[in-house]
Amino acid sequence: MSASTTHEEAALRRDLGFRDLVVYGLLFIAPMAPVGVFGTLDAKSHGAVALVYIVATIAMAFTAFSYAQMVRVAPQAGSVFAYARVGLGRGPGFVAGWMAMLDYLLIPAVAYLFSGIAMNSLVPSVSRWVWTALAVVITTLLNLWGVRAAARVGFAVLALEVVVLVVFMVSAVVVLARDGAQRDWLSPLTGDGTQGAFALSAVIGAVSIAVLSYLGFDAIATFAEEVTGGSAKVARAVLFCLAFTGVLFVLQTYLIALLEPVTSAELAAEPAKQGSAFYDAVDTSVGGWLHDLVAVSKAIGAAFAALAGQAAAGRLLFAMARDRRLPKVLSRTDSGVPRIALLIAAVITMVAAVWAASRDDGMDHLVSVVDIGALTAFTLLHASVVGYFAVRRRGGPRSWWRHVLIPVVGAAITIAVIVEASGTAQVVGAVWFVVGLLVLLAQGRGSGTEQA
Repeated sequence: MSASTTHEEAALRRDLGFRDLVVYGLLFIAPMAPVGVFGTLDAKSHGAVALVYIVATIAMAFTAFSYAQMVRVAPQAGSVFAYARVGLGRGPGFVAGWMAMLDYLLIPAVAYLFSGIAMNSLVPSVSRWVWTALAVVITTLLNLWGVRAAARVGFAVLALEVVVLVVFMVSAVVVLARDGAQRDWLSPLTGDGTQGAFALSAVIGAVSIAVLSYLGFDAIATFAEEVTGGSAKVARAVLFCLAFTGVLFVLQTYLIALLEPVTSAELAAEPAKQGSAFYDAVDTSVGGWLHDLVAVSKAIGAAFAALAGQAAAGRLLFAMARDRRLPKVLSRTDSGVPRIALLIAAVITMVAAVWAASRDDGMDHLVSVVDIGALTAFTLLHASVVGYFAVRRRGGPRSWWRHVLIPVVGAAITIAVIVEASGTAQVVGAVWFVVGLLVLLAQGRGSGTEQA
């Protein structure tokens, strides 16, 4: 194989700056991610939903910090696959990539389905699976066009989402100043008291769900080989996205909780109201126009969250194929874009999304399994920090708080969330994990530790 051919199969084009990374991260997370889970969190936390997001942001900061540590020593497209490989060995690296694959391939399917459902509610004459498939096709074409072009379009969509969020916040403040709050002003932080006294256990239980709103900030690390100016930009972008979205999540849930006319006890007693609680509160307090504006923004934003997720999935497949852990053809690039890997990711995502869109219970099936892969990969990420810096003594002087304490606490948090996950998600995650081990054994390259 010639040197030029090798380069064509292994090189990505460096086109991204700090702003582009932030755009991808914020698109994947979505500035209004709490909209869909507000009712559930309000019911579970006894009304202390803003406190839930404060705790969740702090909890996920441990994972963000571990990403920032590892992206500096392994600035590669595979993200956690690359980190576990250099920190723990080739076998654990494959397992980390395999589990992250479950997350990266299915989270976009959930987002596409959400977009299809939202568009179907606006244009009922067109089936939601048609809208879902159309969203996949449009965003896939943008990804095939190139990471820079997709980032430009994504920036416009992200700006729209932020404008809608600002409109909601300003409208909420106006209503609160004019009419007062439906609940006590401190209740989003202390609970509304309708389910008894403040209970820390209730808040922690809700945090296990809220942390899932942040899934996607880690996808920034998959673009490490396409950044101009070094991996430090990636580390800063990861930390910035988490902090910025954490502030947005706390502010919007604090405001909507004050506008919520239904108590947390009522939401807990009537689960059917939980999914639309945010929209219902907006409709009642501000008006139907803002309800529709938020719905349209969420429909468009979900499709472009899927765009960012699909791009990350393609780069994970590319990196694993380049390391000969997946078929080599996936490591080919065309003008610096891993188009084959992107197309494979798009096909898998479309099949899952269209299948789910054609079923009434499709969303429940997808949502129940997407999180286990990410949380398992996060756990291996934390282990990689300990393995690389503390055990293998690489990367300069060892720091007990940066290289041991923070990753150990971070791993404890992700394991706790896995334990709190649904039984279905745990079973699917376990089956996927076992299949990955079988693939690893079949490759015959199992647990050998990567040499320096």
